[in-house]
Amino acid sequence: MYQVVRKLFFTDCQCASKTYDDLFAKLDTNKDGKVDVSELKAGLAAMGIKTGKGAAQKMVSSGDKDKDDGLDFNEFSNYLKEHEKKLRLTFKSLDKNNDGRIDFLEIKQSLADLGMDISKDEAQKILNSIDVDGTMTLDWNEWREHFLFNTATNLQEIIRYWKHSTVLDIGDSLSIPDEFTEEEKTTGMWWKQLSAGAMAGAVSRTGTAPLDRMKVFMQVHSTKSNTISLVGGFKQMLKEGGVASLWRGNGINVLKIAPETAIKFMAYEKFKKMLSSEPGKVKTHERFMAGSLAGATAQTVIYPMEVMKTRLTLRKTGQYTGMLDCAKKILRKEGVKAFYKGYVPNLIGIIPYAGIDLAVYESLKNFWLARYAKDSANPGILVLLGCGTLSSTCGQLASYPLALIRTRMQAQASLEGSEQMPMNLMVKKILQKEGFFGLYRGILPNFMKVIPAVSISYVVYEHMKSSLGIQK
Repeated sequence: MYQVVRKLFFTDCQCASKTYDDLFAKLDTNKDGKVDVSELKAGLAAMGIKTGKGAAQKMVSSGDKDKDDGLDFNEFSNYLKEHEKKLRLTFKSLDKNNDGRIDFLEIKQSLADLGMDISKDEAQKILNSIDVDGTMTLDWNEWREHFLFNTATNLQEIIRYWKHSTVLDIGDSLSIPDEFTEEEKTTGMWWKQLSAGAMAGAVSRTGTAPLDRMKVFMQVHSTKSNTISLVGGFKQMLKEGGVASLWRGNGINVLKIAPETAIKFMAYEKFKKMLSSEPGKVKTHERFMAGSLAGATAQTVIYPMEVMKTRLTLRKTGQYTGMLDCAKKILRKEGVKAFYKGYVPNLIGIIPYAGIDLAVYESLKNFWLARYAKDSANPGILVLLGCGTLSSTCGQLASYPLALIRTRMQAQASLEGSEQMPMNLMVKKILQKEGFFGLYRGILPNFMKVIPAVSISYVVYEHMKSSLGIQK
């Protein structure tokens, strides 16, 4: 059947417009001058051309410029021409040695360039699913035949689905930034994705702010001699400041998302170029180093906002009138240095968080691809959310003691009778008085907010993608 399709539509000697004209005539079964979704689906199936789930709808939606739920000949041919151009660019970018053929090593290298390490066997599986003539390589005709009527390639699907997305906002911003393809960068799609992610983070943090405030409250005030339960803590907060007090510190927590995301993304791109041993190729350890340095850069710039967030979260009724008043009072009473209290444990915490987060996610991803990827690289939303949540939670668990030390150092000057001490003495004191688990005060509300935070951020991100016109 592939040979029939090649003879009919793909031979290089045929004129493109004649090819598209013949194909359009075959698909337009009711001869009304346009091809709708049902005609496209039925026509392609009748010709033995396999398409992915929802591919016909995506083709019509992408090419339908006059929004009449169908493609006339001009829309149809323009869509195929544009899609073929993209396929040609993808093929050329994969063909590393410019021999006109793609082998499994080139597929493996291309995914590695995008920060995804897969085994030779996994790369071979991808190639075998496309290789028609059994040569163990792909030429341009095989590539075009396989993907012309599919809106995404298997390779693109793996990259799109398994990219470790920063969409899953669980309140901490220490993970390694998203990877973007060259196409996403040149088309401006990257800023839309970052904007959608920032909005998802804002709504997610607002929705889980009471649990976040409880976490900070317990980190700072809960001790062996002064145990604070979840219910007791909330009662105390409500009594002191009413329902609105549960959202204290949320404003600045949301406000810092935009600058942090932008700085981290720009720094990440710079560090990747600086650290890559070969131009255009980034290995996993280089990606980890670049991500950690980008996180450190972003944290350094926005850290005063982190200190203010802790102070505003812990404030009593009437202590500060707002963010500006908080900044002025800290500056007047404690000086500029106060805005960087807890900076060292915060910086050290980036390495275990980002490293474990990345390692766990990569392990889960490779396990799923090796064990369950058969017809599609799409693992389904539950698997993706599960992998992202589990890897982020493991990262949090490893870096939590440092986060607790950071929060106490940020808060200690504002607490009456609190002793000012450096990081090493604080760790020593906690271990002596409260034991090892004293470093994990507030971990319960922290874990309780993970699932709602992930769920909210995902739902909002999907809605934002639709609003901003990001192709799913």
